Amino acid sequence: MIDTALAALLELLAVPGVGLTALFVASLLAATLLPLGSEPVLAAVLLNEPGLLWPALGVATLGNTLGGAIGYGMGYGAREAFTKERASRWFGWLQRFGARTMLLAWVPLIGDPICVLGGWLRLPFWPSVFYMALGKLLRYLVLAWPLAHWAGLPGQ
Repeated sequence: MIDTALAALLELLAVPGVGLTALFVASLLAATLLPLGSEPVLAAVLLNEPGLLWPALGVATLGNTLGGAIGYGMGYGAREAFTKERASRWFGWLQRFGARTMLLAWVPLIGDPICVLGGWLRLPFWPSVFYMALGKLLRYLVLAWPLAHWAGLPGQ
């Protein structure tokens, strides 16, 4: 039963059938605290659908930014659940630099917790989302641009 459901899910998300949908889902989930990466899906979409460079970058950035915003919301809500904050390097660093720290939301291992802590500290939401999106877009550009040139994809 589980094997059948998993096979159906993988078939639904298969590239190129619904490549941008798979990329959006992978990008969103990868930006949560789940240990996933969206880069292989981005590469698969670009290699299978060469004309989708800019739409793929947009979808990946949107999904990854929404995942970061979910992490932010988790941190925002977690603060409500805990009455006493612990002083730490992270909190001081995030408070000092504010929403600009969300530029680091793309960094593996620390990016997702930074989004959660940003919500915990109640950093301004829209500036935080802007910096998340900017950092994530720059990361995807750095990854996709060489791939596009290497594979000779149109649209670069």
